[in-house]
Parts: sequence; structure tokens; C-alpha cells
Amino acid sequence: MSKKAVVLVTRKLPDAVEARLERDYDARFNSADRVYTSDELVEFSAGADAIIPCHTEKLTAAVIERLPDSVRAICSFSVGFDHIDLDAAKARGIIVTNTPDVLSDATAEIAMLLILGAARRAHEGEQQIRTATWSDWSAIGGLGIQVTGKRLGILGMGRVGQILAKRARGFDMQIHYHNRSRLSPDIEAGAIYHGSVEQLLPQCDFLSLHCPATPETERLMNAERLGLLPDGAILVNTARGAIVDDDALIEALRSGKLFAAGLDVFNNEPDIDPRYKALDNTFLLPHIGSATRETRDAMGFRALDNLDAITAGREPPDRLA
Repeated sequence: MSKKAVVLVTRKLPDAVEARLERDYDARFNSADRVYTSDELVEFSAGADAIIPCHTEKLTAAVIERLPDSVRAICSFSVGFDHIDLDAAKARGIIVTNTPDVLSDATAEIAMLLILGAARRAHEGEQQIRTATWSDWSAIGGLGIQVTGKRLGILGMGRVGQILAKRARGFDMQIHYHNRSRLSPDIEAGAIYHGSVEQLLPQCDFLSLHCPATPETERLMNAERLGLLPDGAILVNTARGAIVDDDALIEALRSGKLFAAGLDVFNNEPDIDPRYKALDNTFLLPHIGSATRETRDAMGFRALDNLDAITAGREPPDRLA
């Protein structure tokens, strides 16, 4: 019998995923489910053939350079990969994979929840119930913005963006989008393409961000671009916090330029900018875009499918580097 590959699993994963890991690999689990420091990542990787990290682990160039020579694969439990320096991994000959496709439905659901919650001021109403400050019905109290029939701009019309467009059509929303390349007419399904971000923004009563975090998209939504949105627009982000300039967004919310924002991702998670929590017109969630039982199992199995391929000497289906 061949020796099982040693795998460092940096966070507690769903039971079904850990059971498969225990069956097929010599797995080092993180039963305490705490985020490892850079030094711990390097230390605990000693003798490991592969690492299964989450987006909470920052595999920077400096960390990857320090990894032991035994590590030949990083199979991330995530679709985003901005926490891994791909160039550094490539230079070390380390294969990197992610888990696309399997979380698209769940993330699109959260984007729709943020659209509805921010527009209808759901968090304020919920707090009135919990704090017993709901005094009576009022014809002018708690007024939000109706979602039905409005224009939805989608920045990044990939898997999640396309599913969100399908869900939004159920609210008779008119879909506008910008993507690196225009989609085919059958996938567009009547959505209106804009050749640049700047052309898209003035058409958005709602703007939902779905582009990856890259050096090119860092702080993409700055003061200048937020200023191109119609007055009273709503911004939703389920992609990555780095796409947004916090100072610019907070100022747009404070000034009334934007009616509200619905955010599931932030810069410097979980230590987010405290100013967001002080605003009444923010609907905030703790990065739960993929947090369904079905999706987290599927993410784990996808990561393991990649790892199975690598250990068997085959090309993994979701290779990034």
C-alpha cells in the first residue's frame, strides 16, 4: 500500500469533507478553527505534501518562499485567490487550485438579499423589533426604495453575475453589465452591455460587484466612479472588499449620494472599518456568500477533487498556477 499524502488543513471544514480527507490522506486538522499566523503556516507545513487553506490564510510571496520543499500543491477552499501569490507559487513549482462554479448560486442569493435588505432598510426594521422601539405603523416611517422594475448594473458578468441577473429578472429588473468581454446573445438574455465601467455606472439604480480582486480592480470603486452613479443609488458587494475605496464609499453614504450599501465583504476582515457600523444606511453581513451546508460541502469536495488529481499525477481541473 502506498503511503498517504500529508495534507495541512488550515481551518475546520465540514464533517463530510474532513471524513473524506481522513479516509484518503494523512490530514493535519485545525480542530480549534483559528487562523494560523504566517510562522505557524510555515511550521505546520513541515513534511506536508499539500495545503488546503481558506481565504483567511495569507499565502504571500514571503510565506510561500519559506514553505518547505515537500509542499507541491495549494488547493484553496475558495473561489477567490487574492490571498495567494500565484507568481511566487509558480516560481516554487507549487500547483495552486481554487473551487469555482460550486458557490455561484449561494453567492448570488446573498447578493439578492443585500439588494433587498439595503433597499427596504430591513436591518433598521429588525432592530426596532428586537429593541422594542417599534411604536406604531406610520405612513412615512421606514421608507425604502422599491426594487421591482429598477435598473441593476452588474460589474463582472461571470458565473455569479449571470445567476444574479436571472434572479433579478424575477423582479422585472433591467440588467446592465460590464465585463472584460461581451457575452454571447443567448447568455446576455437581453442584458445591456457597456464597454467600460464609466459607461455602466450612470445606468445603475443598483450596482452589484462581482469582479475578482486584482491589482487592476483594487479600489476600482473610488470617489470619481461612485460620483458617476445616479443620486440615491445602492451599491452591493459580494466580491472582495479591496474593490472598494472605504473612504469614498463612506463619504458617499454619509452625504446621501448613495441611498444605501449592502456589503458581505470588507477590507481587513474581520476588523472592518468601524465607520460602516455607525451608519444607518448600511446592510452588513459577515462574508457569508457561500455559507450554505450544500455549498461548503461542494467547495470541500471540489478542493479534494483537485488534490486527488495532483497526487495521482493528473492535471487538476481548477488549476490557477
